Amino acid sequence: MKELVEYIATSLADAPDQVKVEESQRGHEVAIRLSLAPDDMGRLIGKQGRVANAMRLLLKVAAAKQGKHAMLEIEERTIP
Repeated sequence: MKELVEYIATSLADAPDQVKVEESQRGHEVAIRLSLAPDDMGRLIGKQGRVANAMRLLLKVAAAKQGKHAMLEIEERTIP
């Protein structure tokens, strides 16, 4: 599931090298944290959140096939 989110995010981002995906599991729950460059936030979230919601839906379907529940968090990456 991490690979799915990473593939979609890097395909949409202007700075794919800034995309970072972390996955953590607790039982049947999977939490995926996606962080990316501030300039890519709007592109990844989309108008009225449509792209982000589509990513969450795809992730939910992929998780359901494995008998799990998945959650996607999108956050802005701070550059030092």
